[in-house]
Amino acid sequence: MTEGRSLSIIELGEISDEPTSAPPVRRPRAVDRPLRSATVLLLSLVMLAGAAPPTQRTVSVVPGSRMATAYLAGDGVYVVDPPAPDGERYLTAYAQPAPTGVGVRRRWQAPLARTANYLEVRVERGLVLALAVNAPNRRFQTTAFDSATGRQRWQHPGAPQPTPGGGLLVTNGREDGSGAMSGVEPDNGLVLWSVPLPPAASPTYHLTSEGQVDRFVLLQPTGEVQVHDADTGQLLRSIDTLSGDRSAYQRVQIVDDLLLLVPPGSTRLVSFGLAELEPRWTAEVTLVSHVLECAGLLCAAPQTGGLQVLDPATGSVQWSEPGQDVLADVRYGRLLMARPGQGYAVRDAATGQVRTELGVWSLMPVLGPDDPLVGVRRSDDGRMVVAELDLVAGRTRIVDVLPGIAGSCQASLPVLLCQRLDGTTALWRLTR
Repeated sequence: MTEGRSLSIIELGEISDEPTSAPPVRRPRAVDRPLRSATVLLLSLVMLAGAAPPTQRTVSVVPGSRMATAYLAGDGVYVVDPPAPDGERYLTAYAQPAPTGVGVRRRWQAPLARTANYLEVRVERGLVLALAVNAPNRRFQTTAFDSATGRQRWQHPGAPQPTPGGGLLVTNGREDGSGAMSGVEPDNGLVLWSVPLPPAASPTYHLTSEGQVDRFVLLQPTGEVQVHDADTGQLLRSIDTLSGDRSAYQRVQIVDDLLLLVPPGSTRLVSFGLAELEPRWTAEVTLVSHVLECAGLLCAAPQTGGLQVLDPATGSVQWSEPGQDVLADVRYGRLLMARPGQGYAVRDAATGQVRTELGVWSLMPVLGPDDPLVGVRRSDDGRMVVAELDLVAGRTRIVDVLPGIAGSCQASLPVLLCQRLDGTTALWRLTR
């Protein structure tokens, strides 16, 4: 396979912080205004001359059809082509340019299934995993490629997640809700074990601090909750949660070391210890949509909007916020709340106190949970303003202002990947 190169362009970016309102100052006396104005001008010129140089951006066009879809993953860019008239379809891997900027370089190209709708490309265990939904049965399917050569290693129905033992947990759900949870060897795709997934079993996962799945939980239609080891499939423990109506609808979720159950009626939240499935507490929380870990607390988001923050040890409500605000992210003891029509606000997780307003932004998808939050919005002249949303400092830092951007952006600062107005996809590397 021959390698191709793409032209890179180094541009000067336009970087500035968001304007902030300053407190009123006393007007200088008219008699000395010319002297003061000259002094201020001279000082400003000196400060600008000694300031850091403006941010430079290296722009690299990613080759591919204008109907193709590009994904930022690992240290590369992966392009999924649309089906060609002759039926051929490819996944092409490109290396990101170095900070000095020599253009994206093609690593390899591999054929893809023609009829699938590809949803994601990511890098795990030395593999490039292409996740698709196959027509007409609408089943998920994962194709694994060698990240260095592009050689197809295996293909399995379902969606994979890494486990602490070095394997992959593949969840294969069918249209009727049935399927299987399987352990797969990454190198060769060998299925090591499999656990049946009955209809409406509703699998959920416990993640390690590294984002790997070490346990999965199945809520059976009978009301039995089963906890399994994600590396072996072994059943670790189970508990019966329905003593009466066996057809009643329930939901289960894992947050840290707690298994949280929303029983029939959705008027309560019932907590169990995940290790032994012993009952902990019951809280009166109505119509819970989902629960997140919030800086050592539990953030329960009702289906109607707002937030209730609970003590994970007792289930007592620490504070609540009615209304339509939606929890968008949690970082370093701060909550990022989306306020309809008003943009984002930062709250203190422990008290609910509003720390600052960040304004109206659209959050950009980022690669990792520790990547900085990135927001985008249109400026008055149509350019795309890209900013880092710092929840701790309670401010936005303008990263760049990009012309000609259509959208579909992904970020892993200092790298941005966006589709441009002319239909092409480009990668920006920002340097200071």
